Amino acid sequence: MTSLLQKIEAKSARIVVIGIGYVGLPLVAEFARAGFRATGLDKDAEKVRLLNAGESYIADVPTSDLAPYVKAGMLDATANPAILREADAVIVCVPTPLNKTKDPDMRFIVAATEEIARHQHDGMLVILESTTYPGTTTEVLVPRLTEKGAVVGQTVFIAFSPERVDPGNQQYKTKNTPKVLGGQTAECLSVASALYSQILDELVPVSSTETAEMVKLLENTFRAVNIGLVNEIAMMSRKLGIDPFEVIRAAATKPFGFMPFYPGPGLGGHCIPVDPLYMSWKLRTLQYQARFIELADSVNSGMPAYVVGRISEALNERSRSVRGSKLLIYGVAYKRDVRDVRESPALAIIDELQRRGAHVAYMDPHVPELHEAGVRMTAVDPSTSFAEFDAVVIVTDHTRLDRERMLREAQLVVDTRDALRGIAGDHGKVHGL
Repeated sequence: MTSLLQKIEAKSARIVVIGIGYVGLPLVAEFARAGFRATGLDKDAEKVRLLNAGESYIADVPTSDLAPYVKAGMLDATANPAILREADAVIVCVPTPLNKTKDPDMRFIVAATEEIARHQHDGMLVILESTTYPGTTTEVLVPRLTEKGAVVGQTVFIAFSPERVDPGNQQYKTKNTPKVLGGQTAECLSVASALYSQILDELVPVSSTETAEMVKLLENTFRAVNIGLVNEIAMMSRKLGIDPFEVIRAAATKPFGFMPFYPGPGLGGHCIPVDPLYMSWKLRTLQYQARFIELADSVNSGMPAYVVGRISEALNERSRSVRGSKLLIYGVAYKRDVRDVRESPALAIIDELQRRGAHVAYMDPHVPELHEAGVRMTAVDPSTSFAEFDAVVIVTDHTRLDRERMLREAQLVVDTRDALRGIAGDHGKVHGL
């Protein structure tokens, strides 16, 4: 332990980050910036090539944050797991998706753990950042990393620290976002804290890896449940002839006891649609039903179908059907001003509209090509006239959306984000959520 702490303090510890996507790339860049020799380990040959060329492939990490450190020999990437033999600290940032039955898919965590174990040596620190169910670190990492005689807290140090990446957030990045951290033992927490304190502004230590794992799930369950609530409020308000966005904005004027969330076409991204179901799955193994989580998932998962229903209703008012209509989806990224399409509700909306016989195109300045979840399309040019379509559906309200032009040109708009509120010239052509 003393030797590893000395290496960390001297910044001579070799850092390897497994998985250099949205979470791993900013992290490996921070270590290089802090003066550590850092390597990204990834099976994706294109990511490895780009990082070794000093080029970023993620919007939140500018190339200027990578190139100088690559040139200085402080930052590189590889697909060869043999690099783990040289690592003093290994941080696992691999995907944790759900399978078709919405149960946790642990393949990537298990595979990363196996690779670490194959190249393990005494004095190694292993930190899992991938979001997962409470107990994963204890049940998956610890047994595999100790089966050859390593002792946790003495010859191997194991911790969990949930990632808190928010793509597109201009205020909070990896360095200035408080970092929750739980160790398998007090010694593990001490070593992991020593490492992260070299690159992060604030650490939030907790009593165990299970607590740290649960923190991440609470954060995203809080959002999923509240979004599910306002999505249901939107549907109820529509039946009552009330504008749900007006209701929420008025309620938000209360200076205490209320936090505004806004309805939308469904959940997307790598966290909120997925993470709460990890907790729900874990609780089912303990004969407990996570009712709020499952209800929120049911409501949120049903929003794309609700949006398709609203499109159908809007077209019907113009004596048109979905079948044969020419429809434009504006925005296929899961959130504003990013290019990430993982779990985007636009995918389900496009699929259902096509199933109903619509001719669907999309426009998104951040996503020129869409190859996700069986949907393969090329974006129409952003200068294309909205008048060419029977209806335009705003799924993602990017900042670059020319709202005035859309309202002026479009025959009909289904606005799932309340993006056109307050713009003159509605003339009854805009239908809300």
